[in-house]
Amino acid sequence: MSEGGKARGALSRQRFLRGVACALAGASLWGFSGACAQFLLNGYGMDPALLTAVRMVGAGAVFFAVIALGHRAVLRAMVADRRTLVQLAAFGIALYLSQVTYTIVIGYTNAGTATVLQMTGTVFVLVWACLVARSLPRLREAAGLVAAVAATWMIATQGDPGTLSLPVPGLVWGLANGLSVAFYLVYPKRLFARWGSFAPVGAGMLLGGVVACAVLAVGWLSGAPFTFPILDGAGFAVLALFVLVGTFAAFALYLHGVSIVGSVRGGLLGAVEPVSATVVSALWLGTAFSGWDIAGMVIMIAMIFLVSGGGPQQDGEIVRKAVCDERTNATCDRDMRKE
Repeated sequence: MSEGGKARGALSRQRFLRGVACALAGASLWGFSGACAQFLLNGYGMDPALLTAVRMVGAGAVFFAVIALGHRAVLRAMVADRRTLVQLAAFGIALYLSQVTYTIVIGYTNAGTATVLQMTGTVFVLVWACLVARSLPRLREAAGLVAAVAATWMIATQGDPGTLSLPVPGLVWGLANGLSVAFYLVYPKRLFARWGSFAPVGAGMLLGGVVACAVLAVGWLSGAPFTFPILDGAGFAVLALFVLVGTFAAFALYLHGVSIVGSVRGGLLGAVEPVSATVVSALWLGTAFSGWDIAGMVIMIAMIFLVSGGGPQQDGEIVRKAVCDERTNATCDRDMRKE
């Protein structure tokens, strides 16, 4: 291989590892957001639907402010493109559905069961990628999926299958949650290829927040009670961290990482969320580690090495087939080089 080829390969590898780091950091911040949500729900009696609306609108507003300051040209171009607006609306609805269906699953089952069912999203992404590429999953992908599911199961159930509560409505909503997660991982490939990741994620988050507020308004007009809990200084501080760190930073980092490493690997790396939630709960809320927690963390670390060890070319052909089906090869080649 020529010196130029080696240099390009090294840069590609560095960018790939940066994508892995961003996806891991974003998913880890989701774990932090879970601790924040637990603090607000249990300590102040905040309604889950209201909390979802606040986090999405708040994070969307922060995204919009940053975009307006540093990405104004991109924002104007996106708003002027009708097709992009439709894609952003679909992306935003998927982001909202991923939040609200997870909460619904918890209501029918429990948090551990909901977390395990959420992993079906990664399975759906892997199946989609294999269908698009017309090939079986690679050994690293299959092993990574098994490790991620096993680690999530250990941490969520503490090794007791009896804690898994699977009434039919909970299972149905759990699969709906997995599909919504898979959709928001796979669908924005074209958006990311054209506009980068930051602006579409921000616009999708804000639009998803609008949907969340509309659902709340419909419920309120239908007679459902609507009260905003009284928050003290600690409550407002945690709510601000929930919006800024657990939502804005988490989604910005995670989906930027997914735009680099691909949907399959991104979905697998997102499985570190329960590990992060366990660590944050132990350090902040005083929850003790168990042997199952430690075993799950060890397996999750092994999964991370499996996922990040195959190289940046992993999803190359899959990305090409997903993004380029409606564009010429010349345009596609140019955009793929930018990626």
